[in-house]
Amino acid sequence: MSPVPDETTAIDYVMEAASGAHFSGLRFDGLLTSSSSSPRASPTPTPTHFSTPTPLDSTATKQPFVIGVSGGTASGKTTVCDMIIQQLHDHRVVLINQDSFYRGLTLEEMKHVHEYNFDHPDAFDTEQLLECVEKLKSGMSVQVPIYDFKTHQRCSDSFRQVNASDVIILEGILVFHDVRVRNLMSMKIFVDTDADVRLARRIRRDTVERGRDINSVLEQYAKFVKPAFDDFVLPSKKYTDVIIPRGGDNHVAIDLIVQHIRTKLGQHDLCKIYPNVYVIQSTFQIRGMHTLIRDKEISKHDFVFYSDRLIRLVVEHGLGHLPFTEKQIVTPTGSVYTGVDFCKKLCGVSIIRSGESMENALRACCKGIKIGKILIHRDGDNGKQLIYEKLPKDILERHVLLLDPVLATGNSANQAIELLIQKGVPESHIIFLNLISAPEGIHCVCKRFPSLKIVTSEIDHSLNEEYRVIPGLGEFGDRYFGTDD
Repeated sequence: MSPVPDETTAIDYVMEAASGAHFSGLRFDGLLTSSSSSPRASPTPTPTHFSTPTPLDSTATKQPFVIGVSGGTASGKTTVCDMIIQQLHDHRVVLINQDSFYRGLTLEEMKHVHEYNFDHPDAFDTEQLLECVEKLKSGMSVQVPIYDFKTHQRCSDSFRQVNASDVIILEGILVFHDVRVRNLMSMKIFVDTDADVRLARRIRRDTVERGRDINSVLEQYAKFVKPAFDDFVLPSKKYTDVIIPRGGDNHVAIDLIVQHIRTKLGQHDLCKIYPNVYVIQSTFQIRGMHTLIRDKEISKHDFVFYSDRLIRLVVEHGLGHLPFTEKQIVTPTGSVYTGVDFCKKLCGVSIIRSGESMENALRACCKGIKIGKILIHRDGDNGKQLIYEKLPKDILERHVLLLDPVLATGNSANQAIELLIQKGVPESHIIFLNLISAPEGIHCVCKRFPSLKIVTSEIDHSLNEEYRVIPGLGEFGDRYFGTDD
């Protein structure tokens, strides 16, 4: 090939010179060969280092939402990812760049670096990428390699620590090329941007950020980038779920995508089975309060304080499921405001004694509300002996908020619900409020009473052999009322 002219040479010359026959493979055997040649000699791949699995917690049964973002070079993929991350600020989101998994070049390849096709699928260590994403989906932390675009090598002594998250975003030009990678994704997004715009962005990025001259950028684009886009990137567009024209400038498309992600994140698997189960939307505030009240070292004062905060949120959410009537009022400005009128016929019923911890929050939300009580003797997992009940006389005319901070086996709850139904309360008028729920308890209650509603702040992993919720928070009543000594 003729020597590349100096930078004063017309750009047209550079593009024309680079558009001829070119090497589209990746392997070197003394001379350049096609991609069908024998496997190339490469240095031992840098392994992905994995930490030990994270301890079992309430998210153990919840798979992260994996988003694939592809598109041509400089199409705005990173901008789209950043905008999604910003809007999902109250969730744990991690971004994995396919570029981090470039293979380090051998000495022979370094000699011919201008002939190396960085846009070919073989340029990436797809096996390591697969292993990384699979481990993250399993709730394990990983150390992602760091690739130096100036030396074309991975940093041997440093990695990027990536922890398990609610959302994993996998970004790169060829993330849809391998079917195994595609199968790991919950949503696939293709960022579609005009080719001229992409070329202009690539020139600016590679000259400013990666220290290359404009001639080499244009030569590489015509020789490798554009053919690879036509051969590999564009055909993968057919696998996508959402196509975003104009990339990061398309705010409407990104807003819709984020809304969909939030909907999926807000659904526990049990909520898909039982539509009458509602888990309040998790935020870092809610996760933080759960972390505090679950900590065995927390003081009683702090346990009560943060439990009350969480209980108030659950009560407010439960009140949102009550029926309402439309109402118009006149504001002090003389304007008419169309709003709603609260449900008037309402009462609370606490299951003694843990349920009494939720009464103050209910009273704070509903002025003058009547509260009844039910005491059920618990003997192991068989809490079926009714000891005491005192309920409002007109309870059959009211909607009932049933209060118990922990739903474990569901036996005591079923006994209380059965009593309310015997008193004439329609099953559909009962809303069961609790802080944490075990899947076994949800199954037990919902199968027997499919018309009532359950509102909780988190669904835990399971029950242990002693019928305690795991990871749980211990004996709630003893910790709240200070009788656990």
